[in-house]
Formats: sequence, C-alpha cells, structure tokens
Amino acid sequence: MNKADLINEVAKVVSTKKEAQAAVSCVFASISKSLKKNNPVTVAGFGTFKVAKRNARKGRNPRTGEAIKIKASKAPKFVASKTLKDTLK
Repeated sequence: MNKADLINEVAKVVSTKKEAQAAVSCVFASISKSLKKNNPVTVAGFGTFKVAKRNARKGRNPRTGEAIKIKASKAPKFVASKTLKDTLK
C-alpha cells in the first residue's frame, strides 16, 4: 500500500478525497515534526516511531577499498506493538 492507496482508504470514511488527503498529510507531518524534536510518537495498538542515534564509525569505500570516516547521524525507527505483531500471525 502506498500513500495514494492510504488516502483512498481514508476517503471511504470521510466525506471527500480532498479531506482524506489533508488528514493523511497532517498525520505524516505531525509525526515528522515530533521526531525532528527528538520526541517519540506512540500510536496505541500500532507501534512507536523513535529517533535512533548512529555513532560515528569507520567504513570502507566499496569502489576503492579506501578507509573512510562515517559521521554520526540520526535515523527514524519504528517498533511495532504487540497487537500489530499478533495480527500478522
């Protein structure tokens, strides 16, 4: 399922597709905004979105084999809830 499919599913519940698109975009924007502030987002029965910190490390350039330094970074992480995991069994 992609974003357009999700909008179509939400449109079945709300009155118009335009409202569904606004709702889905608002949810994604809110999650992104919260993660940018380093705050986790927990959706009961679904899961938690968090910010994972990656430490600086050494790596290799795959083309040349030369050693390189990889900077520390942040990445989004999703942890599924038990309820969501149980629906997949």
